Amino acid sequence: MIIKRRNRNFQRWQPKPVITNRRNAGITAKEVRVLNEAGEHLGIMKIEEALTLAMERGLDLIELTESADPPVVRIMSFDKFRYQKEKDDKKQKKEQKAKDMKRMRITPRMAENDLKVKAKKVSEFLEKGHRVEIEIFLRGREKAHQGIGLQKLENFFPLIEVPIQKMSEPKKSLRGFSAQIQKK
Repeated sequence: MIIKRRNRNFQRWQPKPVITNRRNAGITAKEVRVLNEAGEHLGIMKIEEALTLAMERGLDLIELTESADPPVVRIMSFDKFRYQKEKDDKKQKKEQKAKDMKRMRITPRMAENDLKVKAKKVSEFLEKGHRVEIEIFLRGREKAHQGIGLQKLENFFPLIEVPIQKMSEPKKSLRGFSAQIQKK
């Protein structure tokens, strides 16, 4: 009996984005606004003129914006265009990931030193550009003394070394209170 192991990296793999920009003969407009390889404006031309100009240089004519009147096209290598587009997409995805929400959970029973350690970690998150949600977790009979938990949460904010801005005031959550902060 053969047992197949599941590939652990399967879920991380994502297909390359499909580039939908039209090029060369696929461009349907009669007149286009043409840019050269450096991005300089060459003027408005008929599509045939722009195609011959691109062919003479051994490059492609790529439609950048079809919604403009007339559409904007660029003379450049399609492989270079695709590479730049993929690079920009990766950069956007990385920046978006950096802005994720991080969570830090504290309890009313925590000692001062434990809170300082947590505050230091929150400061690191804020320095990296993350937003942080701080939760105070109340258990059992602690729920009857919610004021103490709320006071502990308010005392936690001054321990954070980075200047902060509260995105939301402490709100009641399922098991205590939570507040969102970000770097000023």
